[in-house]
Amino acid sequence: MHDVIGLEFTEVGDDYLVATLPVDSRTKQPYGILHGGASAVLAESLGSVASNLVIDEGWEALGIELNANHLRAVRDGKVSGRVTAIHVGGTLHVWEIRIADSAGALTCVSRLTVLVRERKAPTT
Repeated sequence: MHDVIGLEFTEVGDDYLVATLPVDSRTKQPYGILHGGASAVLAESLGSVASNLVIDEGWEALGIELNANHLRAVRDGKVSGRVTAIHVGGTLHVWEIRIADSAGALTCVSRLTVLVRERKAPTT
């Protein structure tokens, strides 16, 4: 999905990740503004990748709850999301994702809860 909508990870810090998403025909809803689902994809992608970066081999991270508060409409340009940890436990992670437009104005605040469990063998 990342390739289809143009999502790009742009920065990795000691305690955060940043990714961008274009606001274009792939990510706009019919009224010409960024689709809330596109913001949700950006938020869930940032949180899921962050969890996978901090868990041990043999474990998997599964998003179990996403909340997104859309604060302002975006019509063009790019949005940028930054994820930081609220809680990183052994089996549960909670992430905050703040999404801003090209001018730095906050457009969406999200929280993602991730379940961490031992990876199960694939079934056939």
